[in-house]
Amino acid sequence: MIVDRHGTPSAVSLTAGNQHDATQLMPLLGAAPRVSGRRGRPRHRPKRLFADRGYDLDKYRRLIRKRGIALKIARRGTPHDSGLGKTRWVVERAFAWIHQFKRLRIRYEIRADTHQTLLELACSVICLRRLRTAF
Repeated sequence: MIVDRHGTPSAVSLTAGNQHDATQLMPLLGAAPRVSGRRGRPRHRPKRLFADRGYDLDKYRRLIRKRGIALKIARRGTPHDSGLGKTRWVVERAFAWIHQFKRLRIRYEIRADTHQTLLELACSVICLRRLRTAF
């Protein structure tokens, strides 16, 4: 899941339960929406990537650096006080928002496309709720 700086999910990927999350890192970065803000052409990639120890593979570190994205990935085998918890809580909060929808917390759907649709719908509802409280 890619979460913007406000904590709202912006790109979500669904994988099989027995597939490692790191295999979907590069396709998920490619699916990230354009980053708008300053005048001119919008950026196609984020400035920084924060990830947990599950994504600590040299192959993906090289690929992400080639794209010009600054990395903050905790190393395996280091103490858990790496300081990434200050930024990772945004992602964990987004997971908590998604798990408010019971059908997504416990997967009842057999078909992946139905589950993906419900996941995207839940992200849309989360964005709508965030917009209502913002204005």
